[in-house]
Amino acid sequence: MRIKLASIMVDNQDKALKFYTEIFGFVRKHDIPVGFGLRWITVVSPEAMNDAELSLEPNANPAGKTFQEAMFTQGIPLAAFEVADIKKSLNV
Repeated sequence: MRIKLASIMVDNQDKALKFYTEIFGFVRKHDIPVGFGLRWITVVSPEAMNDAELSLEPNANPAGKTFQEAMFTQGIPLAAFEVADIKKSLNV
């Protein structure tokens, strides 16, 4: 058994896609319109294209938005990522 999909609530899918691909180096796997201006977007690690996907879930759902805001307010991280060299990953 393994994790295949995890969701992160985002307030702007375009901004989130840019952040996770251009800053973190993830690769877009799915980007499918689902109506109402929303999309099913997932990104993956370039080293594990067929492993776990991260869904950039719109926080249009009031429950999701409330959860996201509460976690931010309390300073609780919603995800943790591992890289071999943080400076290299951030181009520092």
